[in-house]
Amino acid sequence: MNRLKKRWNISSNWQLASILIVFAITGFSALQVAKPFLILIGIPETFQPHWLYRVLRLVLIFPFYQVLLVFIGFLFGQFTFFWNFEKKMLNRMKLGFIANFVDEKILKK
Repeated sequence: MNRLKKRWNISSNWQLASILIVFAITGFSALQVAKPFLILIGIPETFQPHWLYRVLRLVLIFPFYQVLLVFIGFLFGQFTFFWNFEKKMLNRMKLGFIANFVDEKILKK
């Protein structure tokens, strides 16, 4: 636990617990949101070929996870931590321009 606290630059066990809870809720929520979204756009679970349905669902889970991570982090009072986490993740995937756009146009930093 101390390694995570040091790596993430947090001081309290409560903050660490809330961050871990946010990760858990976000992962589960992203899985749950992707399925009805596919149905909404006309791709039911019985879609054939089934492997394509699974691939589409996995592709959808990723952006839902990114948005939900920041939103649920905000609800738990950890917006700054999760926004910085998101920016670092996007930069590593060479998508940092998205974070820069949000910082400049939406958050106005």
